[in-house]
Amino acid sequence: MFLATVPKAVWYIARGSGAISMILLTVSVVLGITTSMRWATPKWPRFVTEGLHRNVSLLSVVFLALHIVTAVGDGYVPIRWLDVVVPFGSAYKPLWLGLGAVAVDLLAAVVVTSLLRVRLGHRVWRAVRWLAYACWPVAVIHGLGIGSDSGQAWMLGIDLVAVASVAAAVWWRLTVGQRALTSPIAAARS
Repeated sequence: MFLATVPKAVWYIARGSGAISMILLTVSVVLGITTSMRWATPKWPRFVTEGLHRNVSLLSVVFLALHIVTAVGDGYVPIRWLDVVVPFGSAYKPLWLGLGAVAVDLLAAVVVTSLLRVRLGHRVWRAVRWLAYACWPVAVIHGLGIGSDSGQAWMLGIDLVAVASVAAAVWWRLTVGQRALTSPIAAARS
């Protein structure tokens, strides 16, 4: 009886870890934008936001790894390990799975350059960090296209909140951030 329930458990873990990974990646992107704005208050210093961003990013990678291992290991659909990193070559839903592979590749580039930041230099590291902005929407589209729960109201709600959160953070960065960067006070601080 236990062995009969294991495949179902793996399937639930694959689904849940994918959703949690997307939520954590969303939080990471929003915190990354907040960090880039150097936002702080007396009760919430900048190092707290930076530390939270780093830890949430790491946790999103852990849940992504769990999602990948369980999706490949489930065996219900033909997903190979190669399909995880080589986009659009899968026999199973090549477009949607390929977008997931693109998101994994972009995130891997961000993680590797973050680990090698000291050796690469700030300019290269910062340029590659922009891939995180490309990774997030690709991951969201992957989930909408291939996720078994993508049509469920609760998952659509999570997707809507995620998109609205990142859109609000980007809007804040582009509008308020530009004013803050061009204000006389900001110029005097530089």
